[in-house]
Amino acid sequence: MRATPAPTLSTDYVQMLEMIRYRGAFPTRERAQQAVENVLGALGRRLSGEERVDLAACLPREAARVLAAQIPEPEALTGWEFVKDLAERTGGDLAPTRWEVGSVLGVVARIVGPALLGRVLSRLPNGYALLFGQAELTQAA
Repeated sequence: MRATPAPTLSTDYVQMLEMIRYRGAFPTRERAQQAVENVLGALGRRLSGEERVDLAACLPREAARVLAAQIPEPEALTGWEFVKDLAERTGGDLAPTRWEVGSVLGVVARIVGPALLGRVLSRLPNGYALLFGQAELTQAA
C-alpha cells in the first residue's frame, strides 16, 4: 500500500507559522500550526461580515480556510470570554491559552495591517485589541 504524501504547505503559511513559533516560543512548527488552528477557528466563530472575508483574503490560504470553515455564532464574547471559551474547548489552562491567542493574533495583526485590523476590532466587543497586541482605546465618559 502506498503512503499518502503529506500536503505541501504554502511558503506564506510556513513563514506565518515560523513567526508564530518564534513569537510564542513554541517548540515546533507543528505546535505553532495547532495554535493557528485553535485560535483562528475560534476567531472564525466570532467574526462575520465583510471584515471576515477581507481578513481571510489577507491570510495564507491554509490559515484562511481555518477561519472561514467556522460558522459564526450569534453570542458576542469579550476578549477575556473569548480566551476562556477557547480554553474550555481545547481543554487548556487560561494562561497558556491567553499566550497562544496573543502569539497567533499578534502575527495576524502584522500580516493584515492597521487599516483592516481597525475594521476587524470595530466589529468585535471590548478586549480583543489587547489580544492582537494593540492598545485598547476607550472613550471617556
